[in-house]
Amino acid sequence: MDGDADIAATAALFADPARVRVLVALGDGRALAASVLAAEAGLSAQGTSSHLAKLLSAGLVTAERSGRHRFYRLAGAAPELLETLARFSPPRPVRSLREGTRAEALRTARTCYDHVAGRLGVTLTAALVSHGALITVDGDPTTARRPGDRISAQLPDHPYALGPSAATVFGALGVDLAAASSARRPLLRFCLDWSEQRHHLAGALGAALTHRLLDAGWLRHRAEAHRAVRLTDAGSAALGEILGI
Repeated sequence: MDGDADIAATAALFADPARVRVLVALGDGRALAASVLAAEAGLSAQGTSSHLAKLLSAGLVTAERSGRHRFYRLAGAAPELLETLARFSPPRPVRSLREGTRAEALRTARTCYDHVAGRLGVTLTAALVSHGALITVDGDPTTARRPGDRISAQLPDHPYALGPSAATVFGALGVDLAAASSARRPLLRFCLDWSEQRHHLAGALGAALTHRLLDAGWLRHRAEAHRAVRLTDAGSAALGEILGI
């Protein structure tokens, strides 16, 4: 017979700042080689391998071999767990302009696994609602947190559905709604954004929208080392024209 969940064992994995940097480096959904993770986390190859072994054993990451290299990716509920811990964790002291800029960049726009989060993510979602691409079905027309929503977590149940203008709006954005609808994962999922505490679009549709923004050059990663993204001039103009943001 199994006893109670060993929460302390899992929590201990997040108690090491270096190991957390490895997890954060994987937080945008990329599959990265150990050498790349070492560079992003500022660790030695030996230290990175040790951390990855513990994360693999705990089921927080998976590994896939391609040629001579193994590529690591977040697994299971690890993305949700990272976002939740970020919400409940105090900000680290900013010791330089570079660190301050990075922290603000993450709050402005970042990837939450494979979809856009931060101020940009919640603004996009609100604009989709206001333009009828999405509708709420619970009587609250906003994207605000609902009673019972878990902070910084994907919502098990959400109050949204496709709206009457979904095909028109997503078509104008260049998103193939039919292809997204045929994906194995749910079309519509939503997260409660940890930095904004409003809903942002996730699921197959959120991933398709994010891929489109990146492919069109409307959104770009700020640096290889973290999840922050930026809206380009072309993206700002396009989203302004299509969604009024």
